[in-house]
Amino acid sequence: MQIQIKDKCFDMKEVARLYPAAMVKTGEGDEVTQISLEWIDTLANDEVEIARYAIFVHLTDNSVSSFFYETRDALDIALEDLAIQLG
Repeated sequence: MQIQIKDKCFDMKEVARLYPAAMVKTGEGDEVTQISLEWIDTLANDEVEIARYAIFVHLTDNSVSSFFYETRDALDIALEDLAIQLG
């Protein structure tokens, strides 16, 4: 089975991990870190500054592909598309 995110295709046999995340500012210059969407949805407060959202694909060869989205709505659309592809 193959999936496509933006313009890149992946063979699911080679995908070790696939997950969405929010990229939040750490307060150290322009540094950002990944935070789970569950944490953002349940525990984040107004002081948490979200820089952008992303889907991360970790492959069995240890490479990582990152796909960034400026809004949660754009991420949600991409995740819906992924869900359709995964059936």
